Amino acid sequence: MNNSVKSTVTEFVLLGFPGGQEMQISLFSLFFGVYILTMMGNGTIVCAVRWDQRLHTPMYILLGNFAFLEIWYITSTVPSMLANFFSETKTISFAGCFLQFYFFTSLATTETYLLCVMAYDRYLAICHPLHYPTIMTLRLCYILIFLCWVFGFLSYSVSTVQLTQLSFCGPNIIDHFMCDMDPLMSLSCAPAPITEIVFYILSSLNIILTLLYILGSYTLLLIAVLKVPSAAGRQKAFSTCGSHLTVVCLFFGGLLAMYVSPTSENPAELQKIITLFYSVVTPFLNPLIYSLRNKGMKAALKKVLSQDKIRQNSNFQVYMTNILLL
Repeated sequence: MNNSVKSTVTEFVLLGFPGGQEMQISLFSLFFGVYILTMMGNGTIVCAVRWDQRLHTPMYILLGNFAFLEIWYITSTVPSMLANFFSETKTISFAGCFLQFYFFTSLATTETYLLCVMAYDRYLAICHPLHYPTIMTLRLCYILIFLCWVFGFLSYSVSTVQLTQLSFCGPNIIDHFMCDMDPLMSLSCAPAPITEIVFYILSSLNIILTLLYILGSYTLLLIAVLKVPSAAGRQKAFSTCGSHLTVVCLFFGGLLAMYVSPTSENPAELQKIITLFYSVVTPFLNPLIYSLRNKGMKAALKKVLSQDKIRQNSNFQVYMTNILLL
């Protein structure tokens, strides 16, 4: 195909979710509420780790960075989805579609790497407690976080460029609420098996290898925990690692269903539900999982909230004093 054919599609139409106006308003209210709560929950964790000196340890720094990542991860899809509920055209530009695809896949990949680092941190802390302070230093922690972000954003850069080079001559309707690989490949005028194969091999390797590493780390960790003579020590270890494993199961379950198992034959509505699960539900639940199952985080959150109340009361007193002086 020539270049003129490639440029015939300048925008895509994201159908989103079916239903009348009342259904669209209900869905908008639901996802808007979830988005705000997700931003508040993860933002509070970031602030707690930043402001509480007791949380300036590798485990909590990783947790704070994970919460920061979740803020951007859910922001890569939900705001555009919310705007689409009240849009008559429901369009997204050609460049905007592929930018959304790139940032969504890159942030998801960064999350898989970060979960691996968190599993490694817990493995060292429980299986090698005496060597943990000398191995997992703050310097190493920041280096690992930096590498997670760099490799996360490099992983799908080539695949995204390949995808933009495909011929899109119409139709331009995507039966989804975001730009993803399967819907975009189905709109390509010419078959591109190499692009598709490279993407799914990369996705499968990334998801399966990182999941195996995490499960292997927690298997060794579980064996070590069962050898702990103190029941209180075992309970503390299980509480800390249980929250991590819950996040792993929620996140990787959706990724495996979407990018490793064949999904092209699945109904569009099922693909939307699966995507919602790991792109919206997981970031929403993460603050609840970590704050409810981690005593250190709960104490820090209480401290942050109490400081906010003191600051608000102080501001109110200053405001009332200024009014009285007037």
